[in-house]
Amino acid sequence: MIDVGIVGGSGYTGGELLRLLANHPDVKVVAVTSRKLSGKSVASAHPHLKGLYSLKFEASTAKEVAEACDIVFTAVPHGSAMDWVPDLLDAGSRVIDLSSDYRLPVDVFEKTYGTKHRAPRDAVFGLTELHPEVAKAKLVGNPGCYPTGATLAVAPLAKAGLVDRVVFDSKSGISGAGAEPTETSHYPNMAENVIPYKLTTHRHVPEIKQELTRLSPTIRVSFTPHVVPAVRGILTTAHVFFRPDALGTLQDRAKIAEIYSSFYRNAPFVRMAEGMPRLNAVRGSNFCDIGFEAERESDRLVVISAIDNLVKGASGQAIQNMNLMAGLDERTGLWFAGMAP
Repeated sequence: MIDVGIVGGSGYTGGELLRLLANHPDVKVVAVTSRKLSGKSVASAHPHLKGLYSLKFEASTAKEVAEACDIVFTAVPHGSAMDWVPDLLDAGSRVIDLSSDYRLPVDVFEKTYGTKHRAPRDAVFGLTELHPEVAKAKLVGNPGCYPTGATLAVAPLAKAGLVDRVVFDSKSGISGAGAEPTETSHYPNMAENVIPYKLTTHRHVPEIKQELTRLSPTIRVSFTPHVVPAVRGILTTAHVFFRPDALGTLQDRAKIAEIYSSFYRNAPFVRMAEGMPRLNAVRGSNFCDIGFEAERESDRLVVISAIDNLVKGASGQAIQNMNLMAGLDERTGLWFAGMAP
């Protein structure tokens, strides 16, 4: 049995970790921290978990959490994980960080987030489909939700050397903004609306570029996000422009399908959709569904991916990483369907 701790368990990702781990056959959650809710039951923040946990939130130190746990998830705000991670590692725990603090090289992080990194450590980017070295990692930087859906949509084509440029257009449910209300997530502003934001400057762009340029160094990447009036899910449209010398492959649907199936042959959570992916097919699950269609007499392939931003885009993916780190089948505790309708 793996003893697990969650640092910062009161938010959406902490609650989703608790929901998913409640039925994990090889895990026991032994510690959940929240300074503001210390002494209160887990169900006080997550009523849907009432009866599943007898745990109370604690105001524990990193050393106290590490001493009780084999693996620790840090689900604290961006910029705060670096105050926990070094002490957790030094005390002997392996760590999966769900913030942005350990996803990027230090110089890229500081440029992107406009702040100095106070505690750099070597980490593996936790997109298991591209990074099997997660299995041996001491520290995993769990990817952002947008980079997960975007990268998985295009990685096989980038690896095959087919892509000149890709333009991502992503639509996210409002839970991606976190549990604290914002102007964007306020119901009167969000209902019956679509809100584009950070059109060319979103902080997840460096993660997408980092992963795709590993596979194809000359690929050019653009990204624009939107918030839509849904609670969960990210639907990403990738406009993939092929290299001039690759246009012969563009209209060969069977060839493109083979590129995807070969690349993801050992990736159980990536599914090629019958038709176009839909959010209600993945909501609540750890799957990423992908579909594509070539534009006739053009250099453009349209690729669609769908994920649940709180599961495959955050907590489910973190558990997938944990499974590999613990030597388990990556599907353990995650092999269930989405909530359709």
